[in-house]
Amino acid sequence: MADRKKSGSDPRPAHTVRASGDSAAARVYVGDCRDLLRRIPECAPLGPQQDTRWANGGVQLIFADPPFNWNVKYDKWHDAMPREDYLDFTRAWLDACIDALTPSGALWVNIPDDTAAEIVVHLKSRGMTMGNWCIWHYRFGQNTQSWFINSKVHALYFVKDADNRIWNADDVLEPSDRATTYFDPRTIEKKEGKAGLRLPMDVWYGQYWGRIQGNNKERRANHMNQIPEVYLERVILATSNPGDVVLDPFLGSGTTATVARALGRPAIGIEFSAENAQSAAERIRKGPVRVGLARNQSTAIFAPRGVSERALAQYRQRLSEASET
Repeated sequence: MADRKKSGSDPRPAHTVRASGDSAAARVYVGDCRDLLRRIPECAPLGPQQDTRWANGGVQLIFADPPFNWNVKYDKWHDAMPREDYLDFTRAWLDACIDALTPSGALWVNIPDDTAAEIVVHLKSRGMTMGNWCIWHYRFGQNTQSWFINSKVHALYFVKDADNRIWNADDVLEPSDRATTYFDPRTIEKKEGKAGLRLPMDVWYGQYWGRIQGNNKERRANHMNQIPEVYLERVILATSNPGDVVLDPFLGSGTTATVARALGRPAIGIEFSAENAQSAAERIRKGPVRVGLARNQSTAIFAPRGVSERALAQYRQRLSEASET
């Protein structure tokens, strides 16, 4: 990384978690991501450039879950900006993320209805290609009498180059409805893909996919907007490889870095609050609690209709035999 051109001196991480066994290293920085994304060595553009907006950094995957500007009482951050100020802030950190990505890099943004459209328009104007507009659906929405209850957040998947990107389909397959609900023999005999499995659809929901609250094992104190580990596990497995650098510019409770490190991806986290950064580093060291538990589980929204146990047993036997051949 010595040939990277950086603005100012390299910042020092507030917390470093060393690699251990199959787990990769992680670093946590404290500060504003708009500044730090330009200065962390892996994020800094390569060599001299005339237009830094189109420079390439060394980060393969960025997952961003920014403040929503919903007047949440964060430790340090002011979450009630005037609308135009918030949009300026959003465009600034998006541009810094784009510059930090490798030519084959991917950017995921977790964002509510309020700003999803503006983010999509801006990223497209910057030459990014949309891969998917996914929905994270959950049952526990905030109760209201004024509107329909919100029960989703948008998971926007963008890449720098649609023809040169990482896409690990086999790592995120799940049981298909044809296999688990209809016991369609074609799922056993299909010539492409794996018997009984499919790629997930673009609405994500199921066991372990709910909002992190109450006595949930993943819950961290003083964090109201945690994302479930299975969400990050799917994103990281599908759009990065072991050894790739994964970055979260709004680290929060540390979910992204915790899951990335456990999956063998070196992680970088940026957090505005020193207190939250300390808590995230502790979580990263401990490791995840649910990584691997939800793989090969269907995330279909609708429960399967009742079926004959005998038919199900026969189908599973045929599926097992097909998988062994």
